Amino acid sequence: MSDLTTAARPYARAVFEMAQEAGKLPQWSAQLAAMSAVVAAEGSSALLAHPRMTKEQKATVFGEIAGDALDDQGRNLLKALAENDRFSLLPEISTLFEQMKAEAEGAIEAEIISAQEMSDDQQQTIAAALQKRLGREIKLVTKVDPALMGGAIIRAGDLVIDGSIQSRLKDMKAALAR
Repeated sequence: MSDLTTAARPYARAVFEMAQEAGKLPQWSAQLAAMSAVVAAEGSSALLAHPRMTKEQKATVFGEIAGDALDDQGRNLLKALAENDRFSLLPEISTLFEQMKAEAEGAIEAEIISAQEMSDDQQQTIAAALQKRLGREIKLVTKVDPALMGGAIIRAGDLVIDGSIQSRLKDMKAALAR
C-alpha cells in the first residue's frame, strides 16, 4: 500500500460516508473525477505549488478551474485539502471512493491488462466468468500493455490471474534453471 493511499483513505472514507448518507454517490463520483482531472492537467502542479499563493487562493483558483462541476460541498473539500497541502491526493481519493461505492453497490472492479485491445465479446465472457466465480457484479476496466506479448492479466480485489505469455516464459525460464 502506498503512502498516497494511506493519506487519501480518511478523506475518501469521509466523502463516501457523507455522499452515501445524502444519496449523492453519482454526484460525488463526478465531482471527484473533475477534481482529479484538474490535478492531472498540465501545469497544475506548478500553479498549486506556487509559493506566493495562499492556501485559500489555491483552493479558490482550483474551484474556478473546476467550475460548475463542483457544488458547495466539493468546494469545502478543496478548502480542507488546500489547508493541509493535499491536492495531490485527489486522484487516489477518487479511486478509493469508487472502490467503496462499487463495494456498497455489491460490485467489484476488475482490471484486465491485455497485450492487445479486447473485443466486446471477450470482455463479456471474462466478466461473466468472474461474476460466476466471485458472486458479485463486475465492472471491467481494460488496459493494453504490448509488453505482455499475448494473453492477459486479470485483477479483481485480491484475485490475480496471470495468463500472459510474458509470465509463462518467466515460469519456463525458472523451471529450466533448476
